[in-house]
Amino acid sequence: MIAEQQPTPFISYLKENELTPRSVVQDGKWQLNISSLKTPKLKRKIRKQSENRRHSSSPRRACLPHDHLRNGDVEAVTLYEVISMGKSAMQSVVDDWLEVYKQDRDAALLDLISFFIQCSGCQGLVTAEMFQSKQKNEVMQKMTESFDEETGLQYKRFMAYPWILTVTWRVDGDNGDYPLAMAGPQWKKFKCNLCEFLTVLIQQCEGSVIYDGYLVPVLITVLTELSNSRIRAFRHTGTLSALKVMTALVSVIANLRANIGNMQRLQNMEKKKMAGKKTSPQIDQLQQKKIKLQQKQQDIEDMTNAIFKGAFLQRYRDVIPEIRAICMEELGIWMKLHTGYFLNDNYLKYVGWMLYDKQPEVRLRCLLALQGLYSRKELIPKLSVFSKRFKGRIVSMILDEDKEIAVQAVRLVGLMSENCKDAINSKDCNTLHKLLYSTHRPLAAAAGDFLCKSLLPNGGSDQSRGNSFRRKGITRNAQHLKMLLTSYLDNKFHQHVTYLVDSLWDSATNLLKDWECITTLLLKHCCHQEEVLSSAQESALIELLSAAVRQAAEGHPPPGRGTVRKVLTAKEKKLQSEDCMNVTQHFLVVLPRLLSKYSCDAEKVALLLQIPQHFDTDICSREHMAKHLDDILTQINHVTGNQSGDEVLEACSRTYQVFCQEGLPIYSRVKAALSQLIDDLVGKLDKLLDVCIKKGEGLCSDEETIFQMSSVLKKIAAFHNAHDLSEWNVNDRLSRILTVDTEHGRLPDQIIVPVVQCSYYSLMWQLSALLESPSSKENIFRLRIQMRRLCQTCRHLLTRECTAVREKGFSILCDILLIFSHKLQSDEVGERLVYIPDSSLESELLKFVQLEVFQESKVKREGSTPEENENDFEISKCEDVHKRRNLLAAYCKLIVFNVIETSAAAELYKQYIKYYGEFGDIIKETLSRTRQNDKLQSARTLIICLQQLFTNHMENSTSDATPQSLTSVKELARRFSLTFGWDQVKSRESVAMMHKDGIEFAFKDYCPTDESRPPSNLSFLTILNEFTYRLLAPDKRTVYCYLQRFVTQQTLACEGDEWLPLANYRNTLLACGDEDISVTKDSSLMDSSPEEHSKMLQMKLKFTSGNVNSTAACHRTPDLPLTPQLTSTAIKSRKRLWYEESSQANPTSSFCTEQVKSSSQSTEENSASVPSADIGLEDVDVDITDS
Repeated sequence: MIAEQQPTPFISYLKENELTPRSVVQDGKWQLNISSLKTPKLKRKIRKQSENRRHSSSPRRACLPHDHLRNGDVEAVTLYEVISMGKSAMQSVVDDWLEVYKQDRDAALLDLISFFIQCSGCQGLVTAEMFQSKQKNEVMQKMTESFDEETGLQYKRFMAYPWILTVTWRVDGDNGDYPLAMAGPQWKKFKCNLCEFLTVLIQQCEGSVIYDGYLVPVLITVLTELSNSRIRAFRHTGTLSALKVMTALVSVIANLRANIGNMQRLQNMEKKKMAGKKTSPQIDQLQQKKIKLQQKQQDIEDMTNAIFKGAFLQRYRDVIPEIRAICMEELGIWMKLHTGYFLNDNYLKYVGWMLYDKQPEVRLRCLLALQGLYSRKELIPKLSVFSKRFKGRIVSMILDEDKEIAVQAVRLVGLMSENCKDAINSKDCNTLHKLLYSTHRPLAAAAGDFLCKSLLPNGGSDQSRGNSFRRKGITRNAQHLKMLLTSYLDNKFHQHVTYLVDSLWDSATNLLKDWECITTLLLKHCCHQEEVLSSAQESALIELLSAAVRQAAEGHPPPGRGTVRKVLTAKEKKLQSEDCMNVTQHFLVVLPRLLSKYSCDAEKVALLLQIPQHFDTDICSREHMAKHLDDILTQINHVTGNQSGDEVLEACSRTYQVFCQEGLPIYSRVKAALSQLIDDLVGKLDKLLDVCIKKGEGLCSDEETIFQMSSVLKKIAAFHNAHDLSEWNVNDRLSRILTVDTEHGRLPDQIIVPVVQCSYYSLMWQLSALLESPSSKENIFRLRIQMRRLCQTCRHLLTRECTAVREKGFSILCDILLIFSHKLQSDEVGERLVYIPDSSLESELLKFVQLEVFQESKVKREGSTPEENENDFEISKCEDVHKRRNLLAAYCKLIVFNVIETSAAAELYKQYIKYYGEFGDIIKETLSRTRQNDKLQSARTLIICLQQLFTNHMENSTSDATPQSLTSVKELARRFSLTFGWDQVKSRESVAMMHKDGIEFAFKDYCPTDESRPPSNLSFLTILNEFTYRLLAPDKRTVYCYLQRFVTQQTLACEGDEWLPLANYRNTLLACGDEDISVTKDSSLMDSSPEEHSKMLQMKLKFTSGNVNSTAACHRTPDLPLTPQLTSTAIKSRKRLWYEESSQANPTSSFCTEQVKSSSQSTEENSASVPSADIGLEDVDVDITDS
């Protein structure tokens, strides 16, 4: 069916048969031609005239009486067009139709029926025949849908008393496209307009017309018949319209019930007034009105029952999910509007059954309907049986694969927990609490809202203004925070407070941003034992505080929650600015006290030092805040002197980096504090070096001194990472230490690691300075020597026993090789600093990856209890995998950026299947990047990988390799073939090259004279066969001809299991449509660009030229001279060539001829004579004409 008002083939059919126009009476029948307009141009003209007429004083807009249509020459705008355009007020449209209905109800109803047919996308003919014979009642009530093969028309005939309606349309116009199924804002608006029209129509008829026994019965009959049609468009439109009419009727029932209640109250008041007296006339009048209203209610309920049985019961299990969703949505509305009639188990069971529907849309409508019921506490008693029966299903839906359904299920469970006593048990709550750490933020936010309502009264926030502590104990917010911390510590699902804060951010914002309450809890020394926070609670609260400050200052969810960062609106930016200001003003004063209290706890201090990184520097520069800023810097220096943990030192360095930015008003103050700190650290290092290092003796010190030196070096390295310390000549002191390591033996591990790390930072700062400003050759030479020396030191670290030392050396070495690679050759300075690793260094790096990355986890299970043992083991295992992934990524970057040879990736590809879960994405990305750099070299690396695996398999196997024993290698080859994608044209050169190298490897040691013994690597063709389907048809013939270079016809005829790989490979190459592979132009090549055409010719030249690097060159038949270049003439027809006979006579000649045949040919315009000097050795197609 066609939704748009455009001419269809059926119009011409009507014209040829001279059918009547839109609405006429002929032989006692009404005929409504829905598609009477001939052309779109005429339609636009008539529509324009009709719109002009609508602006006149005539009140009739939607449709005019048919007498006017019969006498006039211009057709009025149809009701369908008015609704679809949506420019007129729906109230006026309904009023105009009712005016027409009062004048001629048959004509108005027929227009309304045609409107529903048009809404179904049908542009056919509606014929209404008056029902006369009651004997045919049973027959005519049955819907009839038939197809006339002679005329090509589809008929739908059904009973709508007092008419027999027949809808006729052409089958060609039934394309399954109708307004309700079409996408776009226009058709969404049309659906809304249709629903609004039906609702307003019933509302306007509520006073009188709805009870005339004519309009609504006919309307119900028509819509139920349409809803039971086998045609989807009729069924969808009829169901939606019927259920919307029923919803409007249920609203009328609700109004009648309200009026009946008012009458009853008035009657009771009158009875009280007339107590002890006889019945008054007023009471009788009220009773009569009440009886009339009850009778009207009964009539409307009968109408709704007819629609429910005729439409809902037939369609709530329809095959179309949209129809099932409509049924559930409207049923939920009926239950809320008329709870006394619909809210019972007889109707609730349909919602419960459809909770198991396979389509997410239907399940979603069920959940939304139930939310409207469970949100009203007065309805809960009627839902008790339903809750017991379907609670398990509802709770299980919180883990639905569709995230929107899971969100709505969590909200529904929250309503059930809030309003239904003991409906949700602790096990269900634990399941919901796990969703707080979901990666889908709406789902986590819904779980956070459930946690706030179930655990924290009043939404978890104290709206009262005042101090955080009252006179008689702690405030409500403090109590809520304690309850939240207790719940977090008891549920040991995750240790990610950042995601917990983000989940609670929308529902408990006031609680999480009560900085005064949180800091008071941390600083207060309570006398009562129950008010004191435990150490675990303090750690969790500080972590929560740090996450809340970050969330308030940045305004973005943590990593993993959301694919991209959302763009903040003006309102959100203003709120973010206010939060930053509040954070700065509060913590500038309080943070020094917190740092002083927890200065000995490295974990807590590291979290607290993240807070000043979100300060507003403008507020820090104010005069009255200068003292507080100095206090913070003093505490940071104090923490740096007392702590040596990596996280604490990094936090101190980052905080100084935020404050110490040129251009800030506080730069000079912060720079002075930083300089004082670095002076103290460098001074301590000089003293330790003087004590530990003596001339000719190396490092002479005890363990305590080594620990002190290690601590100082860690601190210098941490600050050197974010600050340029060149003015303190740190590099000279590091060189002194490295000299001791080179001349007098290995330094302790705890010293060499920070020395190498600090040397690396110094190298990067010097390189940055050289590239930004001109420098002398001496500085460049000095930096080059320093870089090479550091690389040599890192190579020595690879042989250390300590795993952490080896990993640090490997990471730094990979970074240096990547930075100082050929990518640095942008100018003269960079060209002199380029460092290319030699083969020995590449071997050492590859060996390290094989030993440290591709190995089983060394993490051991340790723990006092089985649960702790398992949890600690999983955490340690995840950390170990993460560390190994970083090492592998560092090595893969060297391959991707061509720092080391691409062929080195073959060792990585071998582990693709075994370690797919841990490193599969990294290896696959490496393969993709190397293919972008050089397709042929990447393909050659794949074939080398397969060859090496095959060779290892042959050496380790006790018997000869068989296709069954090569399963793992074949699976890897299959995975490799899938990485080429669906476009065979782009990968044809790479795949052809792989076949070429694979054939040469398979026949490497084959002697043609001894045909009784197959090649030792012949089974490799079984692996190579996995790439055959990637070849285009002409490329298969080319590869087959290349295969014939290594085998004779007698070899191909050999039988036996040992020759089976060759037979299978040959048959696969020949299986491309016909058995013989006809000589036809490849359509993909005909459509290819000139560049692709040239690449294809070069690829075939690699197969045919004598400069092919082959390890089997000594074993194959000598190449014959290439066939002289031929020129083509105009082609009328092509003959297929059979190569079996020619290949038997001379395999090599067949190969050459085939190469000439299979190469691409230009179009007829370019098929004229071409000088051979321009073509060179490239082949062209040989055109065969009928002789």
